[in-house]
Amino acid sequence: MGKLKGKIAVVTGASSGIGAGIARELASEGASVVLTARSMEKLKELENEIHQQGKGKALAVKTDMANRDNVEEMVKKANEAFGDVDIFVNNAGQMLTGTVRSGEVKEWEQMIDVNIKGILYGVHSVLPSMLERSTGHIINIASVSGYEVTKTSTVYSATKFAVRAISMGLEKELARTGVRVTNISPGMVATRLSNSTVMDRKKLETEDIAKAVVYAVTQPAYVNVNEITIRPV
Repeated sequence: MGKLKGKIAVVTGASSGIGAGIARELASEGASVVLTARSMEKLKELENEIHQQGKGKALAVKTDMANRDNVEEMVKKANEAFGDVDIFVNNAGQMLTGTVRSGEVKEWEQMIDVNIKGILYGVHSVLPSMLERSTGHIINIASVSGYEVTKTSTVYSATKFAVRAISMGLEKELARTGVRVTNISPGMVATRLSNSTVMDRKKLETEDIAKAVVYAVTQPAYVNVNEITIRPV
């Protein structure tokens, strides 16, 4: 029997990369997983893959995390299909150019809308139910860019600093409520977004981040893993 049998999870940005890896891992441990992203075709492929695996259940729901109404509707569908959400993984994100000098205001706005507002909309959509039940786990996927800023990552790094700040504040707000918060900051992961980045060492795999999520959510109820930073060796 899987460690997460009977648990209901939502994974945002689940159509590829880290999000897809997290969804697969949660489902392999028996969870029912709601898959969200803007690409319904890719979500349906992952939904079918999880069903064929036969360990967990999946439901694909097309969602724009920058749209509050979309997020609320997605959680409503999750509740109708599986029940109250136990685990909410805020993974959806935009990683664009992000320099201030470029003047690419639309790119800044996309990152702010998805990386910051999307996180808050996701939390807002499930937190009342979690507080009412005195149980639940919010996982926020940040980045090592939330610790370190390069000359080309100013705005992106700012959004990931914000994700860490939200996580730290939430952990304090929710102390002794039964609702746990974990912030996970990955280093370079081998995904479509990082294909053009050359490193002198092996990049992390999506499964490495997924296993960290499972580690955090399977701790005893009195244990809150606040922050995990994962880097290539």
